[in-house]
Amino acid sequence: MAANWSQEQIDAFSKADDMYISPFYSDGKTPGTPTWIWSVAVDNHLYVRAYNGQNSRWYNSAVEQKAGKIKITGETYDVVFQPIENEPALTEKIDEAYNEKYGDSSYLPPMLEKGPVSATVKILPRD
Repeated sequence: MAANWSQEQIDAFSKADDMYISPFYSDGKTPGTPTWIWSVAVDNHLYVRAYNGQNSRWYNSAVEQKAGKIKITGETYDVVFQPIENEPALTEKIDEAYNEKYGDSSYLPPMLEKGPVSATVKILPRD
């Protein structure tokens, strides 16, 4: 079972726009090439979505390996990835968080569509 982020971390992450995600390669220990990605905090958890949906390379690696590294707020963390199943209430909250954080971006509408929504991942610190 993974731990959770501290309130201070969640507060910082919710404002940060500098997350890079690096799921492990198939060896389970070598982090992949860092990919810049949007992140949101909802109910004291950290979430990301793949712009290219389930066809995204980083998403597939995250689902397969279930672990990797992220860099956010200038710090690097060992993490666990948990794909989100169809949870309409949670999806709505995540959509709202994306709207609030990235509402000025022309890239926002695609992030609220079926493909990226189906590729939503919760990120937890690895013990």
